[in-house]
Amino acid sequence: MRLSTISRAFAPVGIVLMSLIPSAESGEPPTSDPPIKAPHAQEEEDDEAADKANWNLNARTMGGKQFWTDELIHGGWRIQRNVLSRHYRLLDPTDARRAWGSWEKCRASWLTIREQEHVPPLKKRVVVVLHGLGRTRGAMEGIAEHLAHHGDYSALCMSYASTRATIGDHAESLARVIDNLDGAEEINFLAHSMGNLVIRHYFGDKQGSADSARLDSRIRRFVMLAPPNNGAQLAERFQNNAAFRFIFGKSGQELGHDWESVEKHLATPPCPFGIIAGGGSDGSDRNPLLVGDDDMIVSVAETRLAGAADFIVVPAVHTLIMDDPRARDFALNFLKYGFFVSADRRQPIPAEDPRE
Repeated sequence: MRLSTISRAFAPVGIVLMSLIPSAESGEPPTSDPPIKAPHAQEEEDDEAADKANWNLNARTMGGKQFWTDELIHGGWRIQRNVLSRHYRLLDPTDARRAWGSWEKCRASWLTIREQEHVPPLKKRVVVVLHGLGRTRGAMEGIAEHLAHHGDYSALCMSYASTRATIGDHAESLARVIDNLDGAEEINFLAHSMGNLVIRHYFGDKQGSADSARLDSRIRRFVMLAPPNNGAQLAERFQNNAAFRFIFGKSGQELGHDWESVEKHLATPPCPFGIIAGGGSDGSDRNPLLVGDDDMIVSVAETRLAGAADFIVVPAVHTLIMDDPRARDFALNFLKYGFFVSADRRQPIPAEDPRE
């Protein structure tokens, strides 16, 4: 029997396993439901109690893989909020906790440490990098390093509790990260899978807000890696699976039967954006559970979004597309020049894409 035939025969089994097994990067057990936020008054009491503590155990942490979301990133420094307790902590580049309590206390501690320890400023050009559902920032560190080394960017990998809250919650934290990029003159985005929807939700929130919270003028370009811009067939297939709901939580459901609800909050990026999709080298479908060419998790058709400045397909699978050398070079080219290969080889998606 040919290898391709065997691969196609076992593809459904592989997809089920990938859908039901959490990423090995997380190092933390999964949970099903988004966190129950404490009443505002209780949060204030908890913050006040934490701030009264005049000590901090400067010990290494796991870095916040699934229960913590970044709300300030500067190089290897980050202020994170716990999705269960709602309190904050300040981590240094070794993931050691340097302060904890309220946002105000951690922010003040950060400003003091930044001055005392002469923390280098961000570069003028920044790329905010987001991982996908069930992954961690570790999955994106390779491509972030590529952008930083070859593009002279400060490439900041944002951690967010992708399985613990909603896409809207993640977008709110992204907004705070952007607001705290002190010294940056240009802000770009690169995201994998669901991370792209977090950014699109951020844009949607800004477009629907008052004039006092208009879109940051520093935002320049956006590269999407395997984005489920039109929802995800696999999430729909497994939406009634208890294990899927337990592992991937509310965000996983939003990609499935809650897609219509979340989609109306997603904006087409108001900046130039390009899409890198994963697919088979011969254009044929890999996963029999999906319709059309695919990367084993998301179909090429699901990645498309009207208005893209450029579009390209690389022969890579969904979970590893960020490690593909071609995808990395294409992403860098787009951030620098606004195209993946060259200006005359752009493949833009019209504002009214007949295939959507």
